[in-house]
Amino acid sequence: MNYEDLNHEPLLIVVSSPSGAGKTSVCREILKNNDSIQISISATTRKPRQNEVNGVDYNFISRDDFQKKIQDSQFLEYAEVFDNFYGSLSKDVEKITKSKKDVLFDIDWQGTQQLYQSKPNNLVSIFILPPSKDEIENRLRQRKVDSGDDESIINQRMSKFKDEISHWVEYDYVVINNNLETCVDEILNIIRVERKKRHRQIDLVDKVRELTS
Repeated sequence: MNYEDLNHEPLLIVVSSPSGAGKTSVCREILKNNDSIQISISATTRKPRQNEVNGVDYNFISRDDFQKKIQDSQFLEYAEVFDNFYGSLSKDVEKITKSKKDVLFDIDWQGTQQLYQSKPNNLVSIFILPPSKDEIENRLRQRKVDSGDDESIINQRMSKFKDEISHWVEYDYVVINNNLETCVDEILNIIRVERKKRHRQIDLVDKVRELTS
């Protein structure tokens, strides 16, 4: 058994940011050429944006269906954001971890707090900061062009910016998204380090015994 063959406990990798800071783009890049990481596809009551695909970007469900799943305790985490519900179903996350893959969550601070309450040992939380407040507004206005968001939605998101960004102190790591490629590389390095932490190495005790026998 080579040291590089040691397995690790599957990680729950949370990536959060204020709206417009680029977390969804970052998550998409993380998943490229990384077969050992799988995204947790959130259920949401939000209407699909242009080019969003049900079951790929989100699982789009009705508000009544979402609330029933809340009552049945089916969510590992959920939150209401800008008048829409988002949540991660426990069964979906368990399916990924049983396949020995890390789970990537594209969620906000509310969902992250709930995950910390239930799965603290294998949770790694990363908060993405934008390079500037002006850049956030520019990105939201570009999103308006791409998705059809109206001016009131942009204003609503900008008004929430200060509250969202205040939660950076609750995260294990903070990365500034000055450049998408650099930001993704930094997060992948964080994941590599977290996988190698002693308490997550499944076969480490057996390896040490093999070396000392």
